[in-house]
Amino acid sequence: MKRPTTFDVLQERGISRRDFLGFCALAATWMGLGPQGGAAIAHALETKPRIPVLWLHGLECTCCSESFLRSSHPQASDIVTSLVSLDYDDTIMAAAGDQAEAIVEEIIRDYRGSYILAVEGNIPLANDGMACIVGGRPFKHQFDDAARHAKAIIAWGTCASSGCVQAAKPNPTQATPVHKLIKNVPVINVPGCPPIAEVMTGVIAYILTYDRLPELDNQLRPKMFYSQRVHDKCYRRAHFDAGQFVERWDDEGARQGWCLYKMGCRGPTTYNACASMGWNDGVSFPIKSGHGCIGCSEEGFWDRGPFYERLPDMQQWGIESNADKVALAGAAALGAAIAVQSAATVVKRVVTGKAYDKDSDDSPTS
Repeated sequence: MKRPTTFDVLQERGISRRDFLGFCALAATWMGLGPQGGAAIAHALETKPRIPVLWLHGLECTCCSESFLRSSHPQASDIVTSLVSLDYDDTIMAAAGDQAEAIVEEIIRDYRGSYILAVEGNIPLANDGMACIVGGRPFKHQFDDAARHAKAIIAWGTCASSGCVQAAKPNPTQATPVHKLIKNVPVINVPGCPPIAEVMTGVIAYILTYDRLPELDNQLRPKMFYSQRVHDKCYRRAHFDAGQFVERWDDEGARQGWCLYKMGCRGPTTYNACASMGWNDGVSFPIKSGHGCIGCSEEGFWDRGPFYERLPDMQQWGIESNADKVALAGAAALGAAIAVQSAATVVKRVVTGKAYDKDSDDSPTS
């Protein structure tokens, strides 16, 4: 039986073509696909059958699923019920027990090479994977069976992308990220603890539209969301450049919203879209809430020392290399500007022949 297209499913749900096109335009805008992006998404969703998706859970805390369910552009409900055929996800599916596990086997058998495998969490290898049991057998075995015949694999979150806290030293379970166990199937890493909701739905929408993975960086992350540092788009960046830093929690700088670099913020070394996209429908993100970035989308972030320990001087980035020098330079520049202004005023007075009156309002000390 031919699988219905996304538009077929939307029509069955009473969605008008006008609303459908509006959805496509909104999704294209959020992904930065340009003026033709909406039309491309609409064409793909009208003509291509819905892609089967298996969403497996290894060693994780389910925060990625929680984030995904809060997406607003597009909504997670539209992704799950319309854009893809989410055939297995033990967090939100109705089936359970043997009935649920049989679905995985059916998809692997009937759609070999044409389904997407989404993996939340990493895979423990110690003791034949006995640290994570799913459906009565080690998750490692379920993952191996599903990954072998997938069209592509999406590694949701830092757990699946680089190991996260489970893989932190000394890593007793040998928790291993997805890409280190895969050779012949393309993998896309979508890190973050958890990833931003719209990043997750945006990745799926892109794959459905173009039938390929988005352009990836050297850590297999989609460049459309991970090409810039949090520091580059942070609204506190102006305070960094001005040498205005929070020195201790709840000091005057903290109340004024100054830069959190000295409090351990890892924005200068973290690539993610938090500062530009925000969380909870764009309402906020950690730095806006007064807490420094902990670098959760970067590999090995759990082993990089205390989160409130200031980053070492970073010589490779010029002005960011030393926050103290930035502050001193800012103060020196301000002092120099004042001195220049004062000198210019004196010169003007001499040239015009007007002497200072110590009681005058124009006196430099008034």
